[in-house]
Amino acid sequence: VQLVESGGGLVQPGGSLRLSCAASGFKFSSYLMSWYRQAPGNKRELVASITSDGRSTNYVDSVKGRFTISRDNAKNTVYLQMNSLKPDDTAVYYCQQVLGYWGQGTQVTVSS
Repeated sequence: VQLVESGGGLVQPGGSLRLSCAASGFKFSSYLMSWYRQAPGNKRELVASITSDGRSTNYVDSVKGRFTISRDNAKNTVYLQMNSLKPDDTAVYYCQQVLGYWGQGTQVTVSS
């Protein structure tokens, strides 16, 4: 199993980023996928999840209305569209497959 995140970077408050997670080594379309984040000194927290068919999503309260999780099962990729970014969104963002596999993470920094 391999999960490779991309799309992180430095963005000003109010800006947007789109994270991608390319998956391989398993039948992607059969598994729930999630995005987590971890800021320095904090525990890793669940940000958003999406069911295997993409029909149901779930978000932590702090990102509702700003972030959107989606997936393309034909491309074995899960996305996290992040809008109206805030400095508190600064963290390393990780992709996770429901059985506990993790990517290496991608840094998101929101700062002016």
